[in-house]
Amino acid sequence: MHNTDDLQETVDEIARVLGVSATLEDRSFRLLAYGAQHGDIDTVRQESILRRRASREVRDYFERFGIARAEGPVRIPADQELGVLARVCVPLRHASVTYGYLWLLGTLGDAELARIQRLTARAAAMLAQEARSRHDLGRELAALLSADPEERAGAAIELAGPVTAIAVKESQERVAALWTLPRGVLSRAGRPVAVLAPSHLAGEIAGNLQTAYGTAAGMGAPRRDPADAWQSWREAKHALRIAEHFPRFHPVARWDDLGVHRLLARLGTADLRELAAETAALDAELAHTVETYLDLGGHAQKAAAELGIHRQTLYYRLGKAERLTGRDLSDGDDRLAVHLALKAVRLLP
Repeated sequence: MHNTDDLQETVDEIARVLGVSATLEDRSFRLLAYGAQHGDIDTVRQESILRRRASREVRDYFERFGIARAEGPVRIPADQELGVLARVCVPLRHASVTYGYLWLLGTLGDAELARIQRLTARAAAMLAQEARSRHDLGRELAALLSADPEERAGAAIELAGPVTAIAVKESQERVAALWTLPRGVLSRAGRPVAVLAPSHLAGEIAGNLQTAYGTAAGMGAPRRDPADAWQSWREAKHALRIAEHFPRFHPVARWDDLGVHRLLARLGTADLRELAAETAALDAELAHTVETYLDLGGHAQKAAAELGIHRQTLYYRLGKAERLTGRDLSDGDDRLAVHLALKAVRLLP
């Protein structure tokens, strides 16, 4: 987590020097610090302070002015419809990388902005230092979560348990601010994104990251000894796989809640294909019908209602599926084979 005291002190000093309202956000528009109010306040500043980040609509509006690529201050005009007063965005750049944004309400000239150049450089350096620290910890995390015992032995991380691993599917369109995660939470960008968190925070963090990326996430089981975190990571990746392919477990799947799906998640492609072959003769409609029927424990009335069909239509489809598969859905073993096959199909690449 950022050194909020230092950032807050810097923002307070900027607001005092210029006599304007100032807020500091990371590059994902998450609020990190804000100064005392000077003059008018607009909806954007109010919402940012209350909700700790700007709305997607407001972010899109600001990014339209090229702030992510700008090397110097960008003047943003007012927009009454969005509730935006005129403001200046100062990209906080260090070594040619933008780490956040300083927002100053009002219209300011170059001479005024020059008065806070030292302060903005300090804020940018603090954000960059935090990001580098996160990157170094990310490499150590990769070693800690490795399946190779020698790599794990070389990981120089001291953690207190219990810990839970989280796997999050990356996104081509959206980026989560991993460097803003709470202290004690380790993260590493990748495919999938890897996070190791104190177990009491894991559920909240998994939900927040899934929302940030707009994809899916999986959580492993807690491990009291952090040396066993690699096992939780393996489970988290399996759980993510289930979350991606089974709507009932989407968007965040917990390993402890997966039941028989744990076995399926562990299978490789060859084994899944062997299972799926049982129902290869079924078209999409028949497969969906049978899967729904079996998911509901063979309850015909519930299955027909769920599918929106007459019960006689359901019986006709089930009979046809039995003929095509050579399986008797009233037989426990046959029913299990068909059910597993239909689940295996979902996991095939």
